[in-house]
Order: sequence, then structure tokens, then C-alpha cells
Amino acid sequence: MSFSNTFETTVLTWVFTTGSATRPTAWHIALYTGAPDDTGGGTEVSGGGYGRKAVTFTISGNTASNNAAIEWDTATAGYGTVTHVGVFDAASGGNLIAYAALTTSKTIDTGDVFRLPSGDLDITLD
Repeated sequence: MSFSNTFETTVLTWVFTTGSATRPTAWHIALYTGAPDDTGGGTEVSGGGYGRKAVTFTISGNTASNNAAIEWDTATAGYGTVTHVGVFDAASGGNLIAYAALTTSKTIDTGDVFRLPSGDLDITLD
């Protein structure tokens, strides 16, 4: 995953200055049909019963991974082809923290359920 410019600034402020940095207290996963980038953007899924899903992470070494499966509600209309995911600090609006392309894109039609198994969402710092 890549970090957004906003979050990179937060980390740099926290690590390399005595200034305060506001730490997220909740994390939510967004699905995208168009790629976000360091400044945000992209095309987040909307409609069809879609909403961001809360996630919690487990840390092992230099990697944070989702510690439980994440499952979206059954789509009441097609989402299109989901190509990316993003981690936000809010259920709606908020700030993009990190984002990545899916290994395999997935078309979500009416009646489909999108799932990320436990441990499949990894954020690694090298």
C-alpha cells in the first residue's frame, strides 16, 4: 500500500518535530473503481447499498494486517469493477490514509458480496 500525502505529513510531523500530530482512532476500508493517488481522488464506489467498512489491524513486525474478514453488504445494484482499496479515518468523508490496487480486480454485480479475508489487507513499511 502507498500512503497519502496527508498521512505522510502526519507521520513526518510526529517523527521529526515536536509538533503534535492527530492520530486516527478508527479505520474504514473504501472500494474504488478508479485509482486514487497520493492526493486522494479516484472513484469510490457509490450507490447499490455500498458503504465503507470498519477495520481493525494486528501488527506483526513491520506489517499491519486486517485481523478479521471484512464483508460488504449484498450489492443492491452493480458497483462496477473494483480495482483498488483505500483506508480512511472516517466512515464517510475523512482523510485517505493509504491505498493500493487489488491483486485481481473484481466486478460486483447486483446480489454479489465483496469480501477481504482476514490477513489479506497488508500495510508494510520497509
